[in-house]
Amino acid sequence: MEKHFVVAGGSHGIGLQLVHNLLSQGHSVTCISRTAPDVTHTSLHFIAYDFSSADPIPALPSVIHGVAYCPGSINLRMFKSLKEEDFQRDFQLNALGAVRLLQASLTGLKAAEKSSVVLFSTVAVAQGMAFHSSIAMAKGAIEGLTRSLAAEWAPNIRVNAIAPSLVNTPLSERLISGAEKAEAAAKRHPLGRIGQPQDIASAAAFLLGEESGWMSGQVLGIDGGLSSLR
Repeated sequence: MEKHFVVAGGSHGIGLQLVHNLLSQGHSVTCISRTAPDVTHTSLHFIAYDFSSADPIPALPSVIHGVAYCPGSINLRMFKSLKEEDFQRDFQLNALGAVRLLQASLTGLKAAEKSSVVLFSTVAVAQGMAFHSSIAMAKGAIEGLTRSLAAEWAPNIRVNAIAPSLVNTPLSERLISGAEKAEAAAKRHPLGRIGQPQDIASAAAFLLGEESGWMSGQVLGIDGGLSSLR
């Protein structure tokens, strides 16, 4: 059965791969992002919106079977060099943007009777990593939001999150530019490589679909083993 999904930040990286996956499964997708994805498909709809702003969310479909909030930032700096504005900027994009989208989506999620939400955290929340204080704080809020909404919206709306490690996307390009940086990043992971967009997007599609129908309130570590293996 064709379903309708909303993917925020679906023009690049993991979000774009998720859009491809959902379209290939025969679903309709509304992509809401600053720029349009480089995809031409009759079942793809685009809404221009900047989640780093506090502007109201434009009108969304009346029936929504699933929402994925993919926008994020990688702001790695020493704590002493971070200003309050840096924390506010990361929190606005990573946490409050998700809140605004979910509030705007709730009527459509309820109309679908059975629906699913996927949010994104980071391995740095549970693991504890130097220079990650701003992004880990914002994504820690996402994990709390995931569990709270999973309880509040059960049983008809499921809410889960994915906590990736480093993934090869435009957002992380400066961290893995050059062979030496890429090799060093890969060696930090027990599975010997960094993530690819499909590694994460396939998990997101699973959480949005009926195959994960008995899962809610979970934070999945899709991180090459970094959070649990030594």
